[in-house]
Amino acid sequence: MSKKKPGVIGILTGGGDVPGLNPAIRAVTVRAIREGYQVIGLKRGWGGLVDIVREKDADNSDNFQMLTEEVVNRAGRTGGTFLHTSRTNAARVKLENVPAHLKDKYKDERNDLTPEILKNLDFLGIDTLIPIGGDDTLSYGVRLYQEGFKVIAIPKTMDNDVPGTDYCIGFSTCVTRTISLINNLRTIAGSHERIMILEVFGRYAGFTAMLPTMAGAAHRCVIPEWKFNIDRLTELLVSDRKLNPSKYSIALVSEGARFEGGEMIFKEGATDAFGHAKLGGIGDAVAGEILKRTAQYNNGVTINLINQNLGYMVRGGDPDAVDSIVPMAFGNLALDLLLKGIHGRLVVLKNGRYDNVPLDVVTGSKKMVNVDQYYNTERYRPKYESFEMKPMFIMTSEV
Repeated sequence: MSKKKPGVIGILTGGGDVPGLNPAIRAVTVRAIREGYQVIGLKRGWGGLVDIVREKDADNSDNFQMLTEEVVNRAGRTGGTFLHTSRTNAARVKLENVPAHLKDKYKDERNDLTPEILKNLDFLGIDTLIPIGGDDTLSYGVRLYQEGFKVIAIPKTMDNDVPGTDYCIGFSTCVTRTISLINNLRTIAGSHERIMILEVFGRYAGFTAMLPTMAGAAHRCVIPEWKFNIDRLTELLVSDRKLNPSKYSIALVSEGARFEGGEMIFKEGATDAFGHAKLGGIGDAVAGEILKRTAQYNNGVTINLINQNLGYMVRGGDPDAVDSIVPMAFGNLALDLLLKGIHGRLVVLKNGRYDNVPLDVVTGSKKMVNVDQYYNTERYRPKYESFEMKPMFIMTSEV
């Protein structure tokens, strides 16, 4: 593999899996092969590149595979990623995760393996890299581009929070699944006349709580962008329950939501490869505090709760229509740029049209809900007004 070959594309998926990754891989591969390129699928995100052994007879089958139309067509309609994924940060690899063949060379607590990554890409003969991921995965793509490597990126994340694009692969399916799961659970809430607290994805951005609420799936939502008052939330939910003929109410809680006067709740001492502390169950905390307070807003009678973290249930299964079509377009957009000799770009959907923007947008800004424009901070729900000329997913344009 060490001899450089012209026209070889590497593709990888990093971070959390979402429905729509396999259709994106398929779109890139099919178009690339028909344009005369070879395509190498890199396994486990940046992790596969980290672990490559640059020896002629080394078994690297666990780190990459050659992609064909037959392989990608079989996987292209399914959820998840057949290339697998990881949250590897190749610029900050823990000593314990440094591959055995590199341990003599890298001995710090955190190690920048970028020189090895570049050598491994050369060893595989890869000319252009197409990473599919969120801002963490793509931030390392920025690093490689700054090092002189050709990179064209595709945005994906359940949270829809990659800057520069109105839409990220996985978001529509996440919203669709959330609404469907809520509709299943509301029969239980109604049967038992309870308040239901559902935790959803969203570390820094509240889109995954806002859109289902806007669609009528929940009465209230609390989001990372605005610290909420637990007494006010309880009062609203008790009132919603009273006004509902079926005697239940529902609130969506973003995983990064914060109590008024408090901060995000984390699992003690646990961090991922990018240094993010792992979140530790805001939904449980909200449910517990609301349970303590319901009686004071309900004539002294406590109202029981249903508390559920929707978590991985919204990211499993096949992609919906949007997450089957958009990845196809994104993959072909990436090939359009490659064929024109354009690199260092992020393919995007902006104001309803496909486009591309500079890749470093993912490290230069944050994408969050515009609270003043879209969130009612008194009522803890979206504002239902001024939809004219908004993007399909309403609060996703930064323009």
